[in-house]
Amino acid sequence: MTEIADLQNRRLAEQERIRYLLNSARAEEEASLKGGLDTVAWVKEEQCIGCDQCTIVCDDDAIELFDAPLSSPILDIDVNKKARVLRDPCTGCKLCVLACPTDAIVMIDR
Repeated sequence: MTEIADLQNRRLAEQERIRYLLNSARAEEEASLKGGLDTVAWVKEEQCIGCDQCTIVCDDDAIELFDAPLSSPILDIDVNKKARVLRDPCTGCKLCVLACPTDAIVMIDR
């Protein structure tokens, strides 16, 4: 019969294996992102939820939130915020892309 300590050890080993695989996948994704002075961030408005995470991490003050009309016939909300990237101050550092919970920000060529 399997002991509880054996199960706990197997569980820890499996957690470590999964964490390693997820970290490897994340590192590959981050490495494949464009970046640098020849790129600029772009916000896909339809995916932006206005959470303000991108403006918090942007060291260049290159992102602002603006009011946008809500395109939902069901919800009636007065204020609906979306992010907008200011091209000139954006340095292409990719911090906003990594911080966005909905993958609404991508890097494009200037």
